Amino acid sequence: MATKPYKFVLSTLLCLPFAAISESGYQACGNLEYGGYGPFDYRSTEIAKRELVEKFHFTPKVETLKGGSTASTPGGDLAYTLRAFPNHPRALMATVRFSEKTKQDPPPEMIYTVSCWFDRAERFRPDDATVQLLHGLHLIRSGKSKDGIPKLESALALASDDPNILYNLGLAYFELKQFEKSLEYAKQAYSLGFPLPGLKNKLQKAGKWKEEAQIKPSPPDQHISEPIKSERENEIQEPMEH
Repeated sequence: MATKPYKFVLSTLLCLPFAAISESGYQACGNLEYGGYGPFDYRSTEIAKRELVEKFHFTPKVETLKGGSTASTPGGDLAYTLRAFPNHPRALMATVRFSEKTKQDPPPEMIYTVSCWFDRAERFRPDDATVQLLHGLHLIRSGKSKDGIPKLESALALASDDPNILYNLGLAYFELKQFEKSLEYAKQAYSLGFPLPGLKNKLQKAGKWKEEAQIKPSPPDQHISEPIKSERENEIQEPMEH
């Protein structure tokens, strides 16, 4: 499979408090069929439908959290975008950053918590590897590695040849100081053409990079204790939309 082009890199996920969903997703996080525009699968919906929402709601001003487009804050437009496209990856990440910026969860004008927006995306399209990846990274950065790592592994199972997912798994395991697994996924990502050297540089600096290392499946980890815009070393890479 050809390597996907990379259009942008989202900011590193910041540590946000993780609000556990105590009830079922439907009860705590709402019905996906809300009677408005959508919901549509962001991956496969025709461009015209995407543009209709992004032109008026998920504008550059909203994505960069500089202000709202049709609402007083970015939150109202982010919420509209995620109701129309529950698995919109950039809108999910903007929601994470908006929560951090405002130090509120739910963020202003967004009704649901960050965890709920991920829950809605996963209920809508359980087969979306990017949603699993982003949710896993959010959990890990929030100190919920026991919940986050399985999300990353689920993403890998859904898209085992996606170099972006492999690279981010490598970064996650590096942060957990599981260097052999980090090296394994780094090697796989680079063999598939991942372009950025950040993970390799981190492994080299830690003395864990091995040019001759062979890629072999790691045994399941039975006791994991407790983890997207530049090429700096700690940053997570987000695949281009298509």
